[in-house]
Amino acid sequence: MIKGKIKEKDHVSKRIDLPVTGMTCAACSARVQKALSEIKGVSSATVNLAAEKASINYDPAESAVDVFIHTIKDLGYGVSVSKITIPVKGMTCASCVKRVQDALSSLSGVISASVNFASEQATVEYIRGLTGVREFKKIVRAAGYDIVDVKEGEDAVEKEKRERESEFKKLKIKLVTGALLTVPLLLLSFSDMTGVSFISRLPIQINFLIQLTLATPVQFWVGRQFYRGAIAAARHRATNMNTLIAVGTSAAYIYSVIATFFPSVFEIKGYSANVYFDTAATIIVLILLGRFFEARAKGKTSEAIKKLMGLQAKTARVVRAGTERDIPIEELEIGDIVVVRPGEKIPVDGVVKDGYSSVDESMISGESIPVEKKSGDKVIGATINKTGSFRFEAARIGKDTMLSQIINMVQEAQGSKPPIARLADKIASIFVPAVIGIATFTFVIWYYFGPVPSFTYAMLNFIAVLIIACPCALGLATPTSIMVGTGKGAENGILIRSGEALETAHKINTVVFDKTGTLTKGKPEVTDIIAVSDQRSAVSEKEILQLAASAEKGSEHPLGEAIVNKAKEMGVDLLEPEDFQAVPGHGIMAKIDKRDVCLGNSNFMDDKNINIAEFVLIADRLSGEGKTPMFVASEGNVLGVIAVADTLKENSVDAVKALHKLGLEVVMITGDNKRTAEAIALKAGIDRVFAEVMPEDKAHNIRKLQEDGKTVAMVGDGINDAPALAQADIGIAIGTGTDVALEASDITLVGGDLRGVVASIALSRATVRNIKQNLFWAFAYNIILIPVAAGALFPFFGILMNPMLAAAAMGLSSVTVVTNVLRLKRFRVT
Repeated sequence: MIKGKIKEKDHVSKRIDLPVTGMTCAACSARVQKALSEIKGVSSATVNLAAEKASINYDPAESAVDVFIHTIKDLGYGVSVSKITIPVKGMTCASCVKRVQDALSSLSGVISASVNFASEQATVEYIRGLTGVREFKKIVRAAGYDIVDVKEGEDAVEKEKRERESEFKKLKIKLVTGALLTVPLLLLSFSDMTGVSFISRLPIQINFLIQLTLATPVQFWVGRQFYRGAIAAARHRATNMNTLIAVGTSAAYIYSVIATFFPSVFEIKGYSANVYFDTAATIIVLILLGRFFEARAKGKTSEAIKKLMGLQAKTARVVRAGTERDIPIEELEIGDIVVVRPGEKIPVDGVVKDGYSSVDESMISGESIPVEKKSGDKVIGATINKTGSFRFEAARIGKDTMLSQIINMVQEAQGSKPPIARLADKIASIFVPAVIGIATFTFVIWYYFGPVPSFTYAMLNFIAVLIIACPCALGLATPTSIMVGTGKGAENGILIRSGEALETAHKINTVVFDKTGTLTKGKPEVTDIIAVSDQRSAVSEKEILQLAASAEKGSEHPLGEAIVNKAKEMGVDLLEPEDFQAVPGHGIMAKIDKRDVCLGNSNFMDDKNINIAEFVLIADRLSGEGKTPMFVASEGNVLGVIAVADTLKENSVDAVKALHKLGLEVVMITGDNKRTAEAIALKAGIDRVFAEVMPEDKAHNIRKLQEDGKTVAMVGDGINDAPALAQADIGIAIGTGTDVALEASDITLVGGDLRGVVASIALSRATVRNIKQNLFWAFAYNIILIPVAAGALFPFFGILMNPMLAAAAMGLSSVTVVTNVLRLKRFRVT
């Protein structure tokens, strides 16, 4: 990604005005001004508190806008930055991507620009007021490309889809037309080999004229897009893949025209002039065939987005003025009461008001088991109601729904570039000029040192070099893998924020879990009920639970709620407590069925002179297992112990085991005491524990691991996890957590299943492996075949590459890359 690079002559001062948010007093503005002034390359910086604006004069050769923004954000303030994704038409190779990216980045006010060849989109971060969509369109069109115009109220994605489909149909028509004209052209060229007698009897001049007639529409109508692209690039003193094709095919065509009308120009003793109309036409048709397959395969790489968009309900059944009626989803308003029947899609996000059902949320979370919904529960738009009927109040509509946010996040990720793409970008910028240089050198060597007819050999090898070079494969290698990888993640409830996050995740060697709400369920549950063994005062476990739960009936303490919930779960009838008293930090007392009941810790029992000697060892054992033991006593006698703990989630142990199989170290971080933390860690199979860590120190512990050379992923769900998530190399947020945690993360697990951590790392490894395979193929293809096309094998084996074969190989290289990418679609979350 190109960040903040403004194209100017070296050491020419540039000014930019940044809108700064969060400043409340003169001290704030002074602090920002001082920090900006100290940045290398900044000649002056002034901050206006009233206008909330920072004006910076700087040398673009020494600093960049993104540096200023990061500095302001590090101080605790913000910069009002807008982001837009715009569809770009007319790009044909990696060189085009570089040109569009550089053009957008050159605009004052643009912070970063990233162009994705596979999705044909540009993602631009910019400062509103300094630049905007009008300027983007103007500069992209000036660079020789175009932007899809979207009218107000029109769906940009749908418009882009229609445009793509239209382009695909045009490509198909041209391909078929070109093929129909090229087949007879080949018959005329190889009449001796085909054995078609009436063709072989044609005078050579008539044969050449018929070939010219057939080849001309292929050259200038079927191949018009190559000329348009090459001319647009030439206007900006640049070259691209279209240049290579246009120059190569034009050379063959012009040579053939001259040979047709002025054969003496090329005739030498013993050799008559031949024509190569078939070569020019076949090259164009084969390249179009490659693009046809490439376009079809590229369409499959974005299937995840199409699937997500297809999930959206088209209508909603609302209750208005006491009657139910169906309305288009666009007319739904926040606060509307929506009715959902069995088998129907839930149209938008909301809160259940009445009714009961189970909802299939697999399309959003990846979880296959339906989730029960009752009054007060949240429902997600695009999920499917399975059994009962219910009514819910619409809470989030349009672009604010979870589905829309997921689509937006996936689109942004697919439009972003990982660091691994930078090498391809650098090579793409010099690729085409280098190939033209090699082709020219090839022509010169063959013309002066090649066998007779040297000009013909020189021209054919010149064409072969131009045609076989393929910047397309380089341009497709990374973005197509990112598109499929992020899309595959979204299908399985794993939302990856950027291509950089997807790449970085494969380097992770240490995974740090927050305990409460991440590894554990986040709420206490009763784990043990142990009754006294003395036969004289023996009571059943159910009786102990009844007394304890009845006493805690009115309590709001989490441990008390856990006991009450356990009683309800076991169908225990609760009695009404009287004279309830709570002793903070110790326990509670109440009268239950005219009996004095005490429930609390050992100190509370000692205060009440209740002998708990029989249970001390049991209590110690429970504490050692990370549980909280509470003694239950009645009428001065201990009846038993109830242990409560924040238990591990069902899949926590499986997730830790799977991470170990991937060769990763697993760490737990918690504010709990060391004994409790180690007990939980032992159960989960965790390697290392940071216990008694204050929320503000979690990020410090992550930093310590990084200083030890670890590449760290932090997994958390709460507000207090946000700094640690931001500090980690990769922050993974549980989708059931807070919005703050989700905002600070690089990856979000929608369903909250910790096995998603394993899947996200495995998906990253598979994607990066796929990218490396693609880049290897793209580089190896060009490194090996360009010399072959130049005639490197001729002195040793007498082998020369026919330009038509070069065209077929070039088309095949792009298709091979995209086909390899589609193997990622077979990735399975285990």
